Amino acid sequence: MNALDELHSKAMEAAFFADLARKRDGDEAKASELFAQALDLELQALAEITEPNEPRNSVLHRSAGWLALDCNQPRLAEKLACKALAGDPPPPIDEQLRELLTATHAQLRPQHTATAPAAG
Repeated sequence: MNALDELHSKAMEAAFFADLARKRDGDEAKASELFAQALDLELQALAEITEPNEPRNSVLHRSAGWLALDCNQPRLAEKLACKALAGDPPPPIDEQLRELLTATHAQLRPQHTATAPAAG
């Protein structure tokens, strides 16, 4: 197993336990900590890519994007999804990346509303 695959595997394991902590145990602090670890590992895996190839490239970006949302980092999730979409991912992954963008924009919308200047 190469470094990229090992990092991705560790990221998915941390995400699995984060999801358990959140859904089964109701432990949001532990879930947040584990999601942050998973995101860091997935970003490290992305840094290992020397020659982007599909579908690996878009799959890793999609995973990192969802983890970024779990870590309340919608701008990072948006960047990751857009970068993957620019690489011409296969249709099923393309659709999932667009779903990620929709979720990202939904998370960003309340922030924009709160900071938008009053009309008038």
